[in-house]
Amino acid sequence: MKWRGRRRSTNVEDRRGMRVGKAGGIGIGTILLALVAMYFGVDPRLVMNVGSQLGGQTSARQVDYQPSPQEQEQVEFVKVVLADTEDVWNQEFGKYGKRYQEPRLVIFNGGVRSACGIAQTAMGPFYCPGDQKVYIDLAFYDELQRRFKAPGDLAQAYVIAHEVGHHVQNLLGYTQKVPRGSKGANSASVRLELQADCYAGVWVNHTQKAKKFLESGDLEEALNAASAIGDDKLQRQATGRVRPDGFTHGTSAQRQRWFSRGVKTGNIEECDTFRATSL
Repeated sequence: MKWRGRRRSTNVEDRRGMRVGKAGGIGIGTILLALVAMYFGVDPRLVMNVGSQLGGQTSARQVDYQPSPQEQEQVEFVKVVLADTEDVWNQEFGKYGKRYQEPRLVIFNGGVRSACGIAQTAMGPFYCPGDQKVYIDLAFYDELQRRFKAPGDLAQAYVIAHEVGHHVQNLLGYTQKVPRGSKGANSASVRLELQADCYAGVWVNHTQKAKKFLESGDLEEALNAASAIGDDKLQRQATGRVRPDGFTHGTSAQRQRWFSRGVKTGNIEECDTFRATSL
């Protein structure tokens, strides 16, 4: 993936070195975050009440943090990818006479405080609709390669584009279509996640047309990442069996299919999973 030498987004907050925690030790919310750690792109509803679940007072302190040269290069990579998403979605929203509100991306390590509550690294990257920010600990990229066997630049970029896709959904009103704690919530959550995958594909389509950034094997890397975090594969790895009624993000095949659809069409109207009769 060709990314060096391009515009870098200024919508990035660097909170590495900021330590956050709760007075009184580990609460039930921390356990909840551990339970959902296997899912990247966590459904926003899973984190909206984390703060109240944890209880107690939050604390934050700044510590000396010295990133490695490799980590600093990852920061520059993230800034370029975020800038690319800004270019694409500003253009796409403009086609419909709408103004795109660019999200901010927060880089943290260890834990972070968001409008959705306190989140730990184990939770993985997420989007919080409460403050319209994407959160990522760069350590997740090591996890993506080591645990999920999904290395590669475009696999990493797909993670960001997927989370920005959740921001696009929030602006377009799709996020509100997922009921909280009611019958059908899981099914609606799957549609939300697959749509975000499709939006990530739309980003690839338009960025390739404008900047010719893809190299041989890049799409395969992203498709591998999409497959690696499918509900069926994660459940099978965790428990040895698959429970479709517990799906919240879609199967490996579904995630690949909707990402590919976005790549192929470049059309956000082709990403309306909520109207699709078959996923």
